[in-house]
Amino acid sequence: MKVGRYAVLLAARDSEYVERVYGGYFNVFIAAFGEEGERWDLFRVVDDEFPDMSELYKYDGFVISGSPYDAYGNDYWILKLCFLLQTLDAMEKKVLGICFGHQVLCRSLGGKVGKACSGWDIGLRTVKVVKDLWVPSFLEELDEMPSTLSIIECHQDEVFEVPMGAQVVAFSEKTGVEMFVIGQHILGIQGHPEYTKDILYNIIDRLVDNNSIQRDIAEKAKFGLETAEPDRKSWEKICRDFLKRRQNSSFS
Repeated sequence: MKVGRYAVLLAARDSEYVERVYGGYFNVFIAAFGEEGERWDLFRVVDDEFPDMSELYKYDGFVISGSPYDAYGNDYWILKLCFLLQTLDAMEKKVLGICFGHQVLCRSLGGKVGKACSGWDIGLRTVKVVKDLWVPSFLEELDEMPSTLSIIECHQDEVFEVPMGAQVVAFSEKTGVEMFVIGQHILGIQGHPEYTKDILYNIIDRLVDNNSIQRDIAEKAKFGLETAEPDRKSWEKICRDFLKRRQNSSFS
C-alpha cells in the first residue's frame, strides 16, 4: 500500500513557547493532521527553504501555515511561494492553506487580499457553513455536517475576493471568506484548526507586549477561550479528509 507523503510549508518562525512545549509548529501540524505510517517533510519557506520543483510530484499534499507577514507583501520568499502554489494548482496537487496560507493561496490564484477593515479577529469565532450549494466530498464525511463550527482565529488581514472558479464554503459575522475551495484540490481556512488554546494564549500575550493589540481586546479574547471550546475534532477531520481523499465531487 502506498504511504502518503505530505509537506508543511512553514511561513512563520517557531516561537520560544511552541519550540519549548511542542518542539516547533511542524509538530503541531503533524499532531493535528498526520496519521501513523505517513511521511511528513518540513520546508521553512519563510527562510527561503523550498521543495525542489522536480520533486513535487512525489507529494500527495501540502499545508501552508500561518505567518506574521502580509500575504499581499512582496518579500522575495512570498513571491516565490506564490509561484510554487500556482505550480501546485496546475498539477492539481492537494493544497491546504491556513490563515496566512489561506490568504496567500487566494492571492496566488487570482483573488484579492488585504488588511481587514474591521481590524483584528482574535479568539474563538463561530463560522457558518454554506450547505445549499456544491459540497466538496471531503465535507460530506462529517457526521451530520453542522451548520456552524467554532474555530480559533488570529488575523488582521482577510480575503476580499476569491479566485475565479472558487467556492466560498464558510463565512462569519467578522469575515466574509472563512473557508473556500477550488475543485477538490484547493482548500483555504482563515482560522487555525491546528491551534490549541495555550498556543493562542501565548500569542495574545506577545501581541500585548509588543503593542500590536490593546489589552481590552486581549482580555475579551481570553474570556472567550475560557468559556467555550473550538470544534477541533471536526476541523481536524475536515483537513485530514481533504488531504487524503481521492478527488471526486458530489452535490447536496
